[in-house]
Amino acid sequence: MKKEEYTVAIVGATGAVGEQMREVLEERQFPVGELILLASERSAGQFLEFQGRQRRVEILHDDCFTNVDIALFSAGGSVSAKFAPAAVSAGAVVIDNTAHFRMAPDIPLVVPEVNANAIAGYKTHGIIANPNCSTIQMVVALKPIHDAAGIKRVVVSTYQSVSGAGRQAMEELSQQVAALFSGRDIEKKKFPHQIAFNCIPHIDVFMDDGYTKEEWKMIHETRKILGEPALAVTATTVRVPVFCGHSESVNVETEKKLTAAEVKALLRDAPGVIVSDEPENNIYPLALDATGKDAIYVGRIREDYSVPNGIQLWVVSDNLRKGAALNAVQIAEILIRDYL
Repeated sequence: MKKEEYTVAIVGATGAVGEQMREVLEERQFPVGELILLASERSAGQFLEFQGRQRRVEILHDDCFTNVDIALFSAGGSVSAKFAPAAVSAGAVVIDNTAHFRMAPDIPLVVPEVNANAIAGYKTHGIIANPNCSTIQMVVALKPIHDAAGIKRVVVSTYQSVSGAGRQAMEELSQQVAALFSGRDIEKKKFPHQIAFNCIPHIDVFMDDGYTKEEWKMIHETRKILGEPALAVTATTVRVPVFCGHSESVNVETEKKLTAAEVKALLRDAPGVIVSDEPENNIYPLALDATGKDAIYVGRIREDYSVPNGIQLWVVSDNLRKGAALNAVQIAEILIRDYL
């Protein structure tokens, strides 16, 4: 017999993504019987509201997960590595928002609009991985194109907001802007360079081949989610002085010819996508407009005449919602509907 309510834990409850997880659970009326909020000793003791009640944030430890059905993790890869196995041992299904488990071959990496059937693979280890925020919004837009015409190659350049680096990064942008307008020296803690009024082509650490780890994630996660291990993908990821919302320039080369009109029609019918494409009226996706919204917005859809079967897209999404919290909760909804 199916449960009517579920015990849900949020690990990293006081962070930017943890906060969004709590909001999304409530907005979507997920059947939460008990919500357990977990964080480090530094953040524990706070009270956060959920369903009209104040809930105390508890210290994360190995014995937190007794009777937990679903544990949503968003507290860093090292925390997931240490505590996700403890949650699984206690009987919970872990949905992990870090990079730690994503590329493990027997752990599903899931975007519900793209590969929901992969969720069934959670039974092997009790863990489902949430992809990188930039990967999520791109593959939602790519999936209908790939199904219709077969994708040969993807070239993506991202314009990623500071919220992708956490609450401290958002504060750093705000403080730097205020300092510059006040004639004070800026402080750099979260980023290696000034982020205010600047673009930094450096997200995560650099690897030996010159790519950053963020770029590596986009390449390899896209292949895994689409089930195309040999797909040609390249990425350049850039941090921009925007508080929330990631934007991407995505160039796609397909096996079969698609016109811009055909791509627009495919995307209008695609789950989770809103086409915002009226350039004659200055209508195209903006990070400001996507903030707080659940959809992936796609516009500037046009043919790339430099190759026989090329399409250019501009893809925008709220990285804290669909890029993290919403995607995790959507996975949880499918879990309780089909598996738990």
